[in-house]
Parts: sequence; C-alpha cells; structure tokens
Amino acid sequence: MNEEKVDIGDTKVDIENGKVDIQDKKVDIDSVLSEKGSDFSVKTTIHIHRLFEKFGFDEVFGRSAVMELLELKGSGASKLISNLVQADIIEPVSGHGKGKYKFKK
Repeated sequence: MNEEKVDIGDTKVDIENGKVDIQDKKVDIDSVLSEKGSDFSVKTTIHIHRLFEKFGFDEVFGRSAVMELLELKGSGASKLISNLVQADIIEPVSGHGKGKYKFKK
C-alpha cells in the first residue's frame, strides 16, 4: 500500500514536468498555424490552443472530447474538427476507434 502511494507521487512529478513540456510546445502550435496560413477567427484560434494544451501532438481525441473541453454542441464540434482537418492542422487517426484525430507535427 505504501509503495503504491510513492509511485503515485512520482507520477505527479512527471505530470508537472509534462506541463513544462506543453508550455514549450505552445510555440510549436503557433508556428504550425502561421505555416498553414489559415485565417481562423480569434474564437477558433483560442479553441485550437485549448485543444493543443490538453492533447498536444501525441494524444488522440474525438468529437465528444472536443464538445466537453470547449463546451460546444455536437454540430459545432464537428464543424471545428472538419475545418481543422481541411486546414491540415489535425489529421484522422486509425486504430483508436471511429472519428479520432490528433495534431499534425
């Protein structure tokens, strides 16, 4: 029991280190957005940043996660995902169930 608690403590330290990495990668999402030359609205850009902060380049997400995180209805989340795929910001991922995406590097 005590050993498990120690392991959880170590994991928490890793999560904090991971947060530092995400901060570094924020620069990357800005460069991705500027490279694509997409003229997103301020609101869409904020949504992209919030999604990226949560999922980064490695996490896979679907429409329900977008709805929950950004407090969007299904149609709004679908439209955002569609726009991001068309703009080459995110890409569909296979092997994780239907309708899953991740940020392109």
